[in-house]
Amino acid sequence: MKIQGALARTAVILVLAASGMVAFATIAPGPQMNAPFQSTASIETMPISADQVLPAPMSYIREERFQRGETLPGLLARLGVGETEVPRLARLRALQQLRSGMLVRAEVTPEGTPRTLRFLTGRDALMQIVADGDAYRAVEYPAPLESRVSMKSGVIRSSLFAATDLAGIPDAVGMQIADIFAGDVDFYRDLRKGDRFAVVYEEQHLAGIPVRTGKVLAAEFTNQGKTYRAVYFGKGYYTPEGKNLRKAFLRSPLEFSRISSGFGMRKHPMHKSWMAHKGIDYAAPTGTRVRAVGGGIVEFAGVKGGYGNVVILRHHGQYTTTYAHLSRFAQGIRRGAHIEQSDPIGYVGMTGWATGPHLHYEFRVAGEARNPFSLAMPSALPVAAQELPAFRSQAAAYISQLELLANSNLAMLE
Repeated sequence: MKIQGALARTAVILVLAASGMVAFATIAPGPQMNAPFQSTASIETMPISADQVLPAPMSYIREERFQRGETLPGLLARLGVGETEVPRLARLRALQQLRSGMLVRAEVTPEGTPRTLRFLTGRDALMQIVADGDAYRAVEYPAPLESRVSMKSGVIRSSLFAATDLAGIPDAVGMQIADIFAGDVDFYRDLRKGDRFAVVYEEQHLAGIPVRTGKVLAAEFTNQGKTYRAVYFGKGYYTPEGKNLRKAFLRSPLEFSRISSGFGMRKHPMHKSWMAHKGIDYAAPTGTRVRAVGGGIVEFAGVKGGYGNVVILRHHGQYTTTYAHLSRFAQGIRRGAHIEQSDPIGYVGMTGWATGPHLHYEFRVAGEARNPFSLAMPSALPVAAQELPAFRSQAAAYISQLELLANSNLAMLE
């Protein structure tokens, strides 16, 4: 035991003698042997021959979206097109088809000379601009679009569009969500922090890149603890039970706005006296689109005293709606014209007796002004009995996707 202990505390050296004899010697460990090994970094240059260096690329591929309010030269500059080529390209008639949100793919040389420019037009065609000597030529051919289904969800923190942006949902889908549930939710007055939504929608892809959104196939919105669901079938949206989500009348003639004066008694802003206000005033910028809350016939379109430019629609039964102080009328709005729900009828202004741009909206039943927020609006027709089996089969698949999205959303919140 003592020998083992001594060996443990010493370094053992084996010496192989020339005679073949083996001798053992022990050396007491010094401070150097107890010190840890030290490493030193050493940088050594290695010669690389010229043929081993990758050559500079002949061209680069860049993709950019045409931004709202952006100029064509600005977009071309972001794509890497040189200053000398920008004026020549900007004159091309084909590039005048570019609209806000369109994705442009460019192949450009390191010197800034474009070889090709490609984008999807509004006619589902692929526009390709190719360098042809000192000029450019445009070729248009059918785009090989691929339809895919996307599923996303989000939580309201401030507004619907802030939530859809955060979730990576296109604005076009957000607008559809607001329109689908417009009969049940006022997306300006009714939204609360913590409201949730889930959506299943179509998306068009070109070469694996999303280029356009299609229609919403199914959606769920939880507002103030109450959940609404919608499934697309035929040409409209229905509850999972087949009830039509489309009300005979929308809650509001504007998609997003602020109520500046409600229904009832108020102090008139011009006459400074208390009077009965028989409508709802919506504050909105001049030029904001005004939509028909329900389908009907244009009974009046013109100037009417303090109303200024006004449109009056007659709907089925004893219902009429009035839209006043318009800056101008929408195309085709004239007496006797047939209007569908959500069709544009005019644009917000301040004609007539108005102190600022807003829409004065009236809802009348048998000629009597009523508060539209206190009325139970009738629904449109449900799914026909003979179509219910097909509807239920289609709805079941969408509902399972919505439940999956809703559960994953709740898991994130927890």
